[in-house]
Amino acid sequence: MSRVPAPLTRPVAAPEFPGAVIPRSRTSPRIRAGKLTRALDRLRGRYGGRVTAAAQDLTTGRSYRYRSGLRLPTASTSKVGILMALLLRTQWRDLARAAKDDAERMIRFSDNQAADRLYERIGLRGGLAGANRRFGLTRTRTPAGRCVDLHCWGITRTTAEDQVRLVKALAVAASPLAPRERRHVIRLMEKVTPDQKWGISAGACEGDRVALKNGWLRHVSNGRWAVASAGLIRGHGHDYAVAVLTEDSASMAAGIARVESAARRILAAFRGERRCAAHDR
Repeated sequence: MSRVPAPLTRPVAAPEFPGAVIPRSRTSPRIRAGKLTRALDRLRGRYGGRVTAAAQDLTTGRSYRYRSGLRLPTASTSKVGILMALLLRTQWRDLARAAKDDAERMIRFSDNQAADRLYERIGLRGGLAGANRRFGLTRTRTPAGRCVDLHCWGITRTTAEDQVRLVKALAVAASPLAPRERRHVIRLMEKVTPDQKWGISAGACEGDRVALKNGWLRHVSNGRWAVASAGLIRGHGHDYAVAVLTEDSASMAAGIARVESAARRILAAFRGERRCAAHDR
């Protein structure tokens, strides 16, 4: 969780971040949910372990969920929630320089010590849980206590749907977080260090803008990996909120492969048969 080595025939105009959800376009392709679920089932069979995913096209309202009842570790994806909780309390412009520096390090470089300090600042589990309630995260739970390595915010368990709700709150007008504060979070998520740009970005088309936060941790008990990725993909007339969470991969690389394979399949299903090629027209 610290740094690792590393179309639509006529797209609907998408609102700028933060934007508003608008009615579904008649030109948006129907998501073939059964076909997509079977593809993700085959992917899960190939890699083993657990995987859950969710996505919503914020421009049209179309959505998809895969194994929606499954709760898996957030790992460092929790850092987005920590920053959003902080900005619910204090506007970015009013933060001390040290807190701004911690926010930069926490999101862009996945610095755990910076996250620990901001987690303390928001009031530990109580502060994060209160913010999660405001953002509508009903199935996300963080353990009590101060941090010992990653054993606090990093072992929060959540659903992919809750993570989509959280990142959606960065992109829609009906959000508890003020527009200016949302822009600061998105700015940092768009500028994660290059060796952490993997994840849901695998589902983006050329020219899309991606704002994401990835997470990874190795369970001490069995040596297996939890790898997650959540964020926003914006471009070519559509804004997508996407989250993919996995657990029990044999290696971090295998977990990343599972996340990226799922993201590619999900975004392809949303775009329809022509996929990214439609964006070149």
